[in-house]
Amino acid sequence: MPHHTAEFQYVTGQMRPSFGDLLAQFEARNAQALSLPHWELDVAYGPHAREVMDVRPSEANALGTVVYLHAGYWQSRDKSQFRFLAPAFNAMGWDMALVNYPLCPEVSVADIVASAAQALQKAAAHQSERGRPSPIVLCGHSAGAHMATELALQQASAAAPLPIAGVVAISGVYDLQPLLDTTLNTRLKLDTDSAKACSPTHRVRPGAAPALFVWGDAETPAFHAQSQDMARLWRLQGNVTQCLAVAHADHFSVLEYVTAPDGLVAKTLQSWAGG
Repeated sequence: MPHHTAEFQYVTGQMRPSFGDLLAQFEARNAQALSLPHWELDVAYGPHAREVMDVRPSEANALGTVVYLHAGYWQSRDKSQFRFLAPAFNAMGWDMALVNYPLCPEVSVADIVASAAQALQKAAAHQSERGRPSPIVLCGHSAGAHMATELALQQASAAAPLPIAGVVAISGVYDLQPLLDTTLNTRLKLDTDSAKACSPTHRVRPGAAPALFVWGDAETPAFHAQSQDMARLWRLQGNVTQCLAVAHADHFSVLEYVTAPDGLVAKTLQSWAGG
């Protein structure tokens, strides 16, 4: 397949032979993480069966809560595949809420963002009820990065915004229009208007939370460009912006860097919490 096509850039060109082994390692680490105490599983935030989240507090003095939105191109995967992230963020001093959401084609991308907004409100209320610190970091991977930026922009214009300390957006897609010409759109069911309406690149505004855009340098050029363009737009509106291309990382191995205790993500989270 020609490398210039959207199908290559967003689907076939992103695949790596190592994904099978890496995701198997993630599953083993998920089981290990779930064996730890203090989990609250499937906390409901809406009526749909997938409108649930898993919460695990830090055992140290928490700095706030990381609300995590998983990958899957808005049509697949599950929070349970990424529970291994919770102990890593807990060790950095953050409570963790891993969010599930309804999937396409049962619902639209716009519906998914609306569900994520409900999840954010529930996570904030849940933590407040338990006397946990209020700062929230929105963290998302791939489709989840799209949702994290959407939520941050919503909060920037909210009448009573939640205390969003920052956004960690990992290998995201922020302009959905290129996906119209891919097999992904069989389930997304986007058209020109809805793709534009669901693209945060068209709605970046001043007053948004600080953002760290992260991607793997072994990803396709389209994924490099998506993060670079979004970071540029974030910065042009006067919002604090950082970028990081992780050396030798692909679309999933990039998560290994995100959880590194001495990496830029950990240091940035601490700075956002005033540490």
